[in-house]
Amino acid sequence: MRTDHLAYQQATRVAGMGFLLQAAIGLIMLVYGFIFKDSAFQVASEPILVGTLVWIALVVVFHQHRLDRLEALERDDLAAERGEEVGGIFEEGETDVAARRLRLMHIWLMPIASLLVAGLLVFFGLRTLRWFEWQNDPELSVTPFQVGGHLGWQLAIALALALFAFIFSRFVAGMAARPAWGNLRGGAGHMVGNALVLLAVAVGIAFRFFESPAVLEGVTWGLAIYMLLVAAEIVLNFILNLYRPRRPGEVPRPAFDSRVLSLFAAPDSIVRSINEAVNYQFGFDITSSWGYQLLLRSFAWLLAFAFVVLIGLSTVVIVEPGQQAVRLRGGRIVGPVYEGSTMFKWPWPLETVTIVDSARVRELSLNGTPREVKETDLWDPAEEPINELFLVSANPLPEEVTRSVDQLEIAQDRRDEAAGFSASTEPTQAVTNQFALLDVDVILSYRVKSGALVDYLNFSNDVKLKRSSLDMRQQALQEIALRVVTQTFSQMPLEDVLSPQGSVLATELRQRIQTEFDAVNTGVDVVSIAIPALRPPGDSVSMFEELAIDTQNVRKLLEEARRTANAALAGLVGDSDRALEIVSLIERYRSVERADGPDAQTTIDARIEAERMVRESQGFIASFIASARSLRWKIHMDARRNAAEVLGQVGAYETAPELYQERRVMEILREVLQSVRSKYVLAVDPSRTDLDIEMQEPDAGLNLRDYLEDPAEGN
Repeated sequence: MRTDHLAYQQATRVAGMGFLLQAAIGLIMLVYGFIFKDSAFQVASEPILVGTLVWIALVVVFHQHRLDRLEALERDDLAAERGEEVGGIFEEGETDVAARRLRLMHIWLMPIASLLVAGLLVFFGLRTLRWFEWQNDPELSVTPFQVGGHLGWQLAIALALALFAFIFSRFVAGMAARPAWGNLRGGAGHMVGNALVLLAVAVGIAFRFFESPAVLEGVTWGLAIYMLLVAAEIVLNFILNLYRPRRPGEVPRPAFDSRVLSLFAAPDSIVRSINEAVNYQFGFDITSSWGYQLLLRSFAWLLAFAFVVLIGLSTVVIVEPGQQAVRLRGGRIVGPVYEGSTMFKWPWPLETVTIVDSARVRELSLNGTPREVKETDLWDPAEEPINELFLVSANPLPEEVTRSVDQLEIAQDRRDEAAGFSASTEPTQAVTNQFALLDVDVILSYRVKSGALVDYLNFSNDVKLKRSSLDMRQQALQEIALRVVTQTFSQMPLEDVLSPQGSVLATELRQRIQTEFDAVNTGVDVVSIAIPALRPPGDSVSMFEELAIDTQNVRKLLEEARRTANAALAGLVGDSDRALEIVSLIERYRSVERADGPDAQTTIDARIEAERMVRESQGFIASFIASARSLRWKIHMDARRNAAEVLGQVGAYETAPELYQERRVMEILREVLQSVRSKYVLAVDPSRTDLDIEMQEPDAGLNLRDYLEDPAEGN
């Protein structure tokens, strides 16, 4: 082919057509994705629209090639008219403006365009991957992955655009076989890349008809990886072009010309490469032999026969013992459950089979990563995994503490009522049981029930979210079992959980979890519940070590207080049980007194009954009451004696009042003056006074006269 300005003009027109087709495909995908809210179309439009930069660069370069050829043609014509030799005085590269611009374009424009394409692909690829990661973060408000509602139209649009792109890429790849149009390989590669992107989207949409939505989402995620890989190849080509030697007159190959995509644009080159590799391995031209040619002619028939055999084999499925299988037609379960037998079905893709290993026991940790099993298990809080803790009921308070605090609350209410404050009428519990934290590893072992595969599949799907180790079914089973375990622990005291009797705790949890699983038709049989670790949280190691000591101290204090109370009650009433009966009778008497009044017969009877119980007791209170009663009788009898003595002296007084008075006065003086050392008589008539004084010395020894004489007889 003659390389002149017409050839480059044709290449410019083809590059312009490629730009229009690339832009049209990208805009159709982008607009459809935004109007009908389809995330796959939106992501697929990104590499397609970025590829328009390749065609723009090719249009500019080929147009400059055309100008260079026209300038060279004018230079040759001018030299012929002047009779000068071509290239004589006008050396190429010195005075040709178009040639200098062309060299600058290959030096600057094409590398800059390549790096710009690579940068945009990296930007869109990383943004798409980050968008998928943000969807798994519940704290972020991100638009989820969306699928349009017109799957048929989407499939038709994707396949039609993919067909147009592939045909045009093949046309451009054929032109690029000419040396002058070699740079069109880059455009052909990006156009066939468009076809691959659209075909991948079409495959994902097709799987949507078979109730497999995860395929389209995976294809969209793969498009981001595709953009990053293409960008990486462009950057690698750019680096290699810096060190690749250049031949004179050779047109540089731009960095955006992908070698991988060029193979898809010209698949015949792959066949030629395979033939050359086969000939090289055998050492002679085996591709020209009759056997190889027969194989090539019969390859289509062999491929069709293999396809028929595969379709026939897909109608028979062997379900091994310990497995369960069902037939799926269009994503819907049809027919019974097959277990350990041969199953016949319609060929693929009319019907598919789901086989589950129902005999395999699966394990599921309910609260995070279980601890590593070691030969020696040391309780080190620094090495404890960060798992969710469970709430359990705290140990119940002793009845004495609760009763004492309740009595204090009642006394406080009475004081408030006496002070004029309104007390609460609703009964409240002064002391309540609080919750405690517990670090437990609970591992659920389960398997599929025999014949319950349909319930197992209908319960939930097996889609696994990104950065999640569990699929949706396992997460649902984990949440149900975790709810049961949490409710069970919250209803049990701490001592019962930390010190279970044998396997009672694990058995109770298994029964409760199995009941909840059966209630929601999970199709799961709970094999066992394992509790490899059961302990308080790691930060409470020191406190837990003191728990037993504190418990024993509390029991010791309670026993000592109970012994002291029993001894005090026995000393007061003779028996602690009798003391409780007396207290109940006294409380009954007080309640009856408040209700009926102190003068009511019921109040009097209650008081008499309480007093009788107190008197009949054999303790200190009964003896004290008896002593008080005897003292009362003594005081009473003394009073009666004094009264009788006074009444006996009434006759003497009535007979001689003055003599009686004088005699009583003298008796009183005698009694009073016996202990007085100096005695004086004042205000007494001397004529009526007769003093008889005898001065005597006191004997140092024993004077029996003092004891024999009666002092009352002296005057």
